Amino acid sequence: MRCPFCAHDDSQVKDSRPTEDNTAIRRRRQCDSCGGRFTTFERVQLREVTVVKSGGQGDQRRSEPFDRAKIEKSVALACRKRGIEQERIDQLVSGIQRQVETAGESELSSARIGEMVMEGLRQLDSVAYIRFASVYRDFSEARDFEEFASSVRDVGAS
Repeated sequence: MRCPFCAHDDSQVKDSRPTEDNTAIRRRRQCDSCGGRFTTFERVQLREVTVVKSGGQGDQRRSEPFDRAKIEKSVALACRKRGIEQERIDQLVSGIQRQVETAGESELSSARIGEMVMEGLRQLDSVAYIRFASVYRDFSEARDFEEFASSVRDVGAS
């Protein structure tokens, strides 16, 4: 594992243990060259999945490898200052990753993955759900928020 401090190629594992939700192995490492310490996480990857994105202009399609970190970042941003335990966020992201990898397809649209995130956030926290939806569905006016929030209330009331 390359050292993030000096870019040396070798490091030693000093401690290894499962994460709280048992979806990854946390490894504490020390660089052989500079002595810097850092943490890495090892996760199971069931299959390689490519995410297909629509380009918008001229209907260009791009594809890129599935990246768990992008979902982690988006979900963390939506849940910011909501008092949601990190363990619940990690479980949500792991669940989405599992859905993506077990879908049986080598390509998934970014829209489908976005819907998976929306469904997970809807069950986790309504404010985080609305925050994510505002970016994902590209709300442009206050009325968009009002309409979406009222539909969230309607779902919660049922």
